[in-house]
Amino acid sequence: MRQRSIVLFGIGHTNAHIVREWAMNPVPDCRLVCVSKFPTATYSGMLPGTLAGQFSEKEMQIDLTRLTQQCGAQLILDEVTGIDWAQQTLHFASTTSVTFDVISIGVGSVPAGLTGVQSGSLIATKPMQTFLQRLEARLAVVYPRAGKNMNLVIVGGGVASVEIALCFLPRLRFEFPHVSVKLRLVTAGEEIVPELSPRSAFRIKKILADRGVEVLTNSRVTTVDDSSITVSDGRQLSAEGVIWATGATAPPVLSRLGLPVDERGFIQTHRTLQTTADLPAFAVGDCGSIVGSPTPKAGVYAVRQAPVLWHNLRAYLTNAAMQEFHPQGEFLKLINTGDGKALLQYSSLSIHARWCWTLKTWIDRRFLRPFQV
Repeated sequence: MRQRSIVLFGIGHTNAHIVREWAMNPVPDCRLVCVSKFPTATYSGMLPGTLAGQFSEKEMQIDLTRLTQQCGAQLILDEVTGIDWAQQTLHFASTTSVTFDVISIGVGSVPAGLTGVQSGSLIATKPMQTFLQRLEARLAVVYPRAGKNMNLVIVGGGVASVEIALCFLPRLRFEFPHVSVKLRLVTAGEEIVPELSPRSAFRIKKILADRGVEVLTNSRVTTVDDSSITVSDGRQLSAEGVIWATGATAPPVLSRLGLPVDERGFIQTHRTLQTTADLPAFAVGDCGSIVGSPTPKAGVYAVRQAPVLWHNLRAYLTNAAMQEFHPQGEFLKLINTGDGKALLQYSSLSIHARWCWTLKTWIDRRFLRPFQV
């Protein structure tokens, strides 16, 4: 029989699980090919903690070379330039093209609003694999000229930007004890953390205020230069470093794949996670958008898509019935506040305590453990 091929384009939360499943129960007469631009995958749930110095960088990473070798999969490290659907072939910038019988696309998302505001002082949170290095490089430029004051800005008003603010601040004060650090959180929205309950949002605002983080709402950043930002009402604010941590938009590569996308550029899928074009392609995690049932761009949904994707990839190859993914309406939220505590929210429950951070750390490490052996 001809050897078939499953290609995993992007090894994020969902596709990483497929690699582990492959190690335990590979599809007969089939090979698994993993495609990534980077030799590591970074777990977003531990990025703020790593920023705070609570974890080493290695603790939040998956070594893709090691993982694929252990699981009997092939790894291609290259940039995807396009797909020929007629030939079912994936094309790369440097590597020889690869044919596939079915492909799972899981390349995540990128921060929104970056177009037109590029600057040497700007550090986007993605790609996460290089975020810490890019941040350190900028701080190395800023610190010598900071004098007694350092002005830094985090753009974005969601949970991700708040976590970065709260975890970045203690690190800054530890690394630069003789510098007065001014940290601002700037968002175009009317409120910060709108995805949280009013009680949790109130707690977050109080924590930010107590730490001296200034919050500016209704302030869309229009320009960024080497030492300042300009917001929509014309104000210019000092900013030697700008971390861009806004909401999710589609990565540019999705526009090169020739698949139906929604208004934000994410690939449209059925509940089976297969593209609405009914091609041999699935889109999972942030980069997929289920028609009629879109979900927030949160890792918990990507993780819970994994069993459905694994079943449906096998079902596609054997013409068996596929399963549908039905996202839950409520899930546990744990927000690292950078002080050895975390804010826990579930339904109407809202708790800020040390044991919540212990719980978050346990969950994060339990998720990563199977990929790091």
